[in-house]
Amino acid sequence: MRKITDIVIHCSATKEGVDIDAAELEKWHKKRGFKKIGYHYVVKLDGAVEEGRKEEEIGAHVEGHNATSIGVCYVGGLDANGKPNDTRTNSQKQSLESLLRDIRRRFPKATIRGHRDFSKDLDKDGVVEKHEWMKSCPSFNANVEYLHL
Repeated sequence: MRKITDIVIHCSATKEGVDIDAAELEKWHKKRGFKKIGYHYVVKLDGAVEEGRKEEEIGAHVEGHNATSIGVCYVGGLDANGKPNDTRTNSQKQSLESLLRDIRRRFPKATIRGHRDFSKDLDKDGVVEKHEWMKSCPSFNANVEYLHL
């Protein structure tokens, strides 16, 4: 098994209420040149968790960190106007927490982070601030939300 240092939370960047699944994400990723879906797990609006890549496989979800991370994507992340927003349903929140607990049980030293937290510290002040984010994904602060896990 790979050495896992991070569990990375993503959003699908789809508008609130638009439900897609791992198969649809895989189509999108293949169009971008990936061999298959980049995430290891997808959490649908109803909370159903679908497997993407096997955990043993290196993902394709956060450049420079794929070899040591597991990617988890929830469906949503944009409001009705296409702006970044935490659109997770209660079912998604419950399923995400359960899934993350399960992954952390297998990889207890792994840090849970949002995709945006891998942005570069452009002003080199030791903190990646909002103006430095390469993207807003996952549209909420995963570091704070899952600190208790």
